[in-house]
Amino acid sequence: MRRRGLLLAAFSFALSAPAWAAQPALMLAEVWRPGMPLDGYWVSEKYDGVRGFWDGQALWTRGGERIAAPAWFTAGWPQQPMDGELWAGRGRFEHASGTVRSQAPDDAAWRAMRFMAFDLPAESGDFDHRLQVLQRLLPIKAIPWLEPVRQERATTAEALRRQLDATVRAGGEGLMLHRGSSLYGAGRSADLLKVKPYDDAEAVVLAHLPGQGRHAGRMGALQVRTPEGVVFKLGGGFTDAQRDDPPPVGSTVTYRYNGLTAQGVPRFARFMRVRTDR
Repeated sequence: MRRRGLLLAAFSFALSAPAWAAQPALMLAEVWRPGMPLDGYWVSEKYDGVRGFWDGQALWTRGGERIAAPAWFTAGWPQQPMDGELWAGRGRFEHASGTVRSQAPDDAAWRAMRFMAFDLPAESGDFDHRLQVLQRLLPIKAIPWLEPVRQERATTAEALRRQLDATVRAGGEGLMLHRGSSLYGAGRSADLLKVKPYDDAEAVVLAHLPGQGRHAGRMGALQVRTPEGVVFKLGGGFTDAQRDDPPPVGSTVTYRYNGLTAQGVPRFARFMRVRTDR
């Protein structure tokens, strides 16, 4: 009970808290690589939305920003803190991101949103136990937009690859693996793994580099810096509209890539999106 009380205190935010509070102490994923064991893991879809934390009273982003959801959206939710993804459906990240960022909640936009709950941070016990508790809490018939993430036992690497291929073909982003014996702990851990058909990472925008040829007069590439201190040019994956109005200097962007050079520079890096929960 003492551990539960401490966790509840750590994850709890007062309703009168400012727009930016301390960042929720959330579990973050590492990357699954072929050859890593699958025994004891659960597998689920990786939802391409915005990470959300329900503290029992309000919704927060991973970065600690209060989410201005309509009152009806969270009415009747359990007081139990929940970790999950605010999701608008496959291929609709921009809708989810824009809806969550808005400080004036748009009812029509929120009607398309769901909160996909996958863990209970304040619940004691391992993930096997927490999953049982979550499945008793949800779903709630009167709140169809509050859903538990479907979990099934992982088996073999070949089965995982087939499931990943089927998910991506259907428009999904990838899969998640969660170790059944793991306690909930903040930070990155092999207890939580993401399985995707490509590598992705984040970097901070340092500068806008001018374009040439067809892109003359607008942004041609971003100069970015990884958390490891590697500086490189990110020039692929942008739409014309994004080149006209590029991510601001100081913002954090997500990019995909295919391995690293000997100098640690991402190969074939392509822009994906701006991190909106920082």
